[in-house]
Amino acid sequence: MARAYIALGSNLRDPVQEVRQAMAELGTLPGTHVVRPSSLYRTAPLGYDDQPDFINAVAEIETSLEPLALLRAILALETQHGRERPFPNAPRVLDLDLLLYDQVSTNNPELTLPHPRMHERGFVLLPLAEIAPDLQLADHGSVTDLAAQCADQGVALLQEDQA
Repeated sequence: MARAYIALGSNLRDPVQEVRQAMAELGTLPGTHVVRPSSLYRTAPLGYDDQPDFINAVAEIETSLEPLALLRAILALETQHGRERPFPNAPRVLDLDLLLYDQVSTNNPELTLPHPRMHERGFVLLPLAEIAPDLQLADHGSVTDLAAQCADQGVALLQEDQA
């Protein structure tokens, strides 16, 4: 079994429900179970500001799927939720990103691992640091230290009464 981390995000329909449902659906993928889900976080949009805030989370999973098979499975979940890609950084019902897969490092047209921009993104680093505080990102350092550098990115823990 491989250990992988998947980022989840949504800012359309009912984003809290979309992320929670997708988190549960990750555990239904073949040979896969969710080891640890993060809390939910509210995030200001990046790149295209004229849209609602996002709800984000990260899931730690164990899977027997190979990296490309896992990527294709999570992309299929996005499609099932109605994901459309009209332009970069557009609002979306569901966004799933494969962040890490064991110690695999790859860069091909379909998949880059580790995810190339995760070390800069508070909406990934804060939930990742919550569930895997000792995790180290090659060439970048600890997720906890990286998350601390993202305090000004508009990411906030979603309180239970807001969820």
